[in-house]
Amino acid sequence: MKMDYMAQELDGHSEGVGQYRLNSYSDSCDKIYIPQLRDDHKPKSVQGFESLDDAHEFYNNYAKEAGFSVRINYSRKNKETNEILRKEYVCSKEGVPAKGVGEKKRHRGITREGCKGCKEKLAVVKSKSGTYVVSLFVEGHNHPLTSPKRVHLLRSHRTVSNSHKCITQLFSAANIPTHQQFSLLEMQVGGIENVGCLEKDIYNNERNLRNGLKGHDADMLYEHFQLEHEKNLSFTFKIEADEEDRITHCFWVDTKSRKAYMFFGDVVVFDSTYNTNRYGMIFAPFVGVNNHGQTTVFACSFLSDETTNSFLWLFEQFKKAMPGGSPKMIITDQDPAMTKAIVQAFPNITHRYCSWHISKFSERLGGVKYRDYFEDFRKCIWESESTEEFDSKLMKIVEKSESQDNEWLRSLYEIRSSWVPAYVNHVFSAGMTSSQ
Repeated sequence: MKMDYMAQELDGHSEGVGQYRLNSYSDSCDKIYIPQLRDDHKPKSVQGFESLDDAHEFYNNYAKEAGFSVRINYSRKNKETNEILRKEYVCSKEGVPAKGVGEKKRHRGITREGCKGCKEKLAVVKSKSGTYVVSLFVEGHNHPLTSPKRVHLLRSHRTVSNSHKCITQLFSAANIPTHQQFSLLEMQVGGIENVGCLEKDIYNNERNLRNGLKGHDADMLYEHFQLEHEKNLSFTFKIEADEEDRITHCFWVDTKSRKAYMFFGDVVVFDSTYNTNRYGMIFAPFVGVNNHGQTTVFACSFLSDETTNSFLWLFEQFKKAMPGGSPKMIITDQDPAMTKAIVQAFPNITHRYCSWHISKFSERLGGVKYRDYFEDFRKCIWESESTEEFDSKLMKIVEKSESQDNEWLRSLYEIRSSWVPAYVNHVFSAGMTSSQ
């Protein structure tokens, strides 16, 4: 296919490169701003580049030194081979927004029309030798150029380098917020102008990484678990999915956690109040304490809901994976579905309710009664040495505070055998009373 369209730009050269115009212009604009740079830093007639990337890099470097941003304005391709034959780069302030676009409603990707904007441009065409050469260079801007101290803020000169991408991924893995990540990068390179990007570019890069994992994260999790199991057969996991292959239940436990359970698994705390916003699943760990009073993880799980069937599935997986049988006590919140599942899965253990979830007297008694009687309630709960003493003290406080009609207090009294220390202290609890 002959490149007849190039005839106006290329003429009479054996290699397809002929006379070029290196243009400057003037029109009705009051001022024309022409960058004052060394000639070898400016595009020149018949200047050649090995590729379009080289041409773009050269022109963008020129734009950065001059004080403006560039964008691609036009490309012409070979219809048969889809090869780019001509590409035009312009100042980012070229043209004007299309008509009908209000100031309050902004759309991305709006085409620009007319020649009322900046006319700075560079066009390159592909020669017969396969290189790209400058066919048109219009020099001059109808707007002031950006100062060197601010040129790093222009869009075409902002990029998140590979090293910064790696560093920010490490920062994200350590739960460092993005705004703090940018501050650390600024300190590392000696100033914001040396970072090479803006804070929002870091946010956009993290968004792109998340989008790249969509649809693959479940497979990655399974492959990770499978690899861990191959390295150590004691690593146990179980994953279940629905009809659309979305994970609904996930349970895993490693060798270290199983050993810890063998020694310290008499008391297990199970808490399902951790929600993961990204996937809408519930993180539900099994934890306990070791002989130093330190928290130790026995197993972990993800659940898509908090139904009795989901909890029952999880508890059965826990029983299969953990050595030494069922625990002596399990501490949870007052979730009815969880309570029902525990009765079925662990019929012979003590189920204790978390005292933190129960002892919210400030929300249930009212301001005045909480101020006047909370200390009495606290001593009754924590200092009663027998069930009879607790019952007697509680009745007196209820009468004294005139709380006989408080439904919340009545419901707590009905389940007192599952949370009041005087009722459950006969069973070893390793000093734990709460799941928080």
